[in-house]
Amino acid sequence: MVEPADFPALGAPAPPANLPALRRSLRAGRRQIGRSARRLASAAVARKLSTLPAFQRASRVAGYWPADGEIDPLPALARAFAAGKACYLPVLCPQRDGHLYFARWWPGAPLRRNRFGIAEPVAPRRAWLAPRMLDLVLVPLVAFDMAGNRLGMGGGYYDRSFAFVRLACWRRPRLVGVAFDRQRVAGLPRRPWDVPLDAVITERHRHSFRPL
Repeated sequence: MVEPADFPALGAPAPPANLPALRRSLRAGRRQIGRSARRLASAAVARKLSTLPAFQRASRVAGYWPADGEIDPLPALARAFAAGKACYLPVLCPQRDGHLYFARWWPGAPLRRNRFGIAEPVAPRRAWLAPRMLDLVLVPLVAFDMAGNRLGMGGGYYDRSFAFVRLACWRRPRLVGVAFDRQRVAGLPRRPWDVPLDAVITERHRHSFRPL
């Protein structure tokens, strides 16, 4: 069993050419985390998130269905649902390839698998919510740094779907990465299309990059 502390420590910022290798290494490491350690880490993230002002203010909270060893945000979404918040999971939009919309989720909601094998809520297209209508989004990641930069899976779905938050006039949704603590790296490049995070919550720390 590999615990979160067993991820490789990185001593220098990763240049863009090394990002594929970094992604492969960290994905392989998180897949080896044991079930008990994963469950405890996910519960710790949920507790920390519930104290976040942006969580407490939010009416519409989105997460994701965990895959490929990602930390599980569903305990956090269950807390949001219990607090009376509307909860959402991403759905792939066939009319806008590479973009996400969001459909309502609740514990026990019916789900189906998308083309990547990831569960999505069963909901008609007219009931989907546009990303800009959310208040808080729990964002999956492969790596993050202390400037709020995020390394994702490489598909660009979140950067395309939330590109509008780079505009100064937009104040929502807040984008909060959730991860294992040792997914933090010394530095990541920020490319023009990258959407930075407002905060990252791990099982050990809460890192805020902008007021929440």
